[in-house]
Amino acid sequence: MSKTRLLGKTPAQLKEIAASCGLPSYTGGQIAQWMYQKKVRSLDQMTNLSKAARERLSQDYEVGVTEPTEVFTSADGTRKYLFPITFEGRPPFTVEAVMIPDEDRRTLCVSSQAGCKMGCKFCMTGRQGFHGNLSAADILSQFIAIEESDDLSNAVFMGMGEPLDNYEEVMAAINVLTADWGFAWSPKRITLSSIGVLPRLKDYLEGCKCHLAISLHNPFADERLEMMPVQKAYPLEKVIDLLRQYDFSGQRRVSFEYTMFRGFNDDKRHADALVRLLRGVHCRVNLIRFHKIPDFPYGTSPDPVMEMFRDRLGAAGVTCTIRASRGEDIFAACGLLAGKHNTA
Repeated sequence: MSKTRLLGKTPAQLKEIAASCGLPSYTGGQIAQWMYQKKVRSLDQMTNLSKAARERLSQDYEVGVTEPTEVFTSADGTRKYLFPITFEGRPPFTVEAVMIPDEDRRTLCVSSQAGCKMGCKFCMTGRQGFHGNLSAADILSQFIAIEESDDLSNAVFMGMGEPLDNYEEVMAAINVLTADWGFAWSPKRITLSSIGVLPRLKDYLEGCKCHLAISLHNPFADERLEMMPVQKAYPLEKVIDLLRQYDFSGQRRVSFEYTMFRGFNDDKRHADALVRLLRGVHCRVNLIRFHKIPDFPYGTSPDPVMEMFRDRLGAAGVTCTIRASRGEDIFAACGLLAGKHNTA
C-alpha cells in the first residue's frame, strides 16, 4: 500500500496527522519546519522527532519529494528538469520544470498539470492532450528537488498545464510558498499564467496576491479562436472586462503574453486592436518569439516586425517588451515543454 505524502500539507493538517499517530500536536509544526524551511527529503532527517515518532509516522506517511530523473543544460545556462509522475492505472508520465538564470535572478518555470486540456495549436504541451493534475506535493517537489532550490528568486506558473484548471492544488502549493510557516516568499515573487479560465480567474484575483499573466496572442476573437479553442468557452473580452474591475497599479501586476506568428498576428492592425482592447487596464505586454513546431503553418515574426509592434504599442502608452528566448536548444522555451519522449 502506498504511503500518504506529507508535502503540501499545512501545519494544522500535520497536527491532525500527528495526533492520529498518538504524537503531540506540536509535532505537526516541527514537520512543517523540516519540510519547508530545511527542505529535508525523509522523516529520518527530522532529528528533533524521537526515533519512535519517526518510526510511527513512517508506517503510513512519507515526505513525498519527487526527485528528477534527468537534467538538461542549455548553452545559455537554462536547465530543464524531468520529473516522473504516476497516475493510478496509467503509464508513468514526465513533466518538466525549467530553471532560468539571469544575472542575480533564478526563476523557476513550474508545471501544474501533465499535459493540458486547452489544446492551443501552437503549444507542444497542448498537442499531447491531458493526462492528469499534479498534486501540491508534485508542484512543490519542483522547488525542492532541483539543484538551485536555495537560490531561487522567482517562480512562474508557465510550465506544462493550465494552472487555473488545477486550482485547488496550485493554490495549496502557493499557500506553502507564501506562508510564514512555509517558504515565506513574498507573493510578488510569483506569477501565475492563464488563458483566462472563468470563474476560477475571479477566485484567483480575490484570493491571491500573486501576479497574473494572461495568454492573449490575438486581439481579434475569430483569429484567436483559430489558435486557442478556449476562446469559445472563455471569450477574451469577458476576461478583460473582469480584469478592469481590479487595481493593478500597486503591488500586484497583470501582464499579457503575446506570441508573434509571422503574417498572422504581427501587423499594425493587430497592434492597434490590442491597444484598444487593453485600454483602461494598467498592464504590460510581453512579446514572445514563436518557436517552430512540426505541422504548424506559421513561422516566427522577424525581429524588425517585433520591434515595430513593440514601438507601436509603446507610442500608444502600452508598456511592451520583447522577451528574450531561453533554452530553445534543450526544448525548454515557451511552448516546447512536452516531456522527453516528445523532444528526442
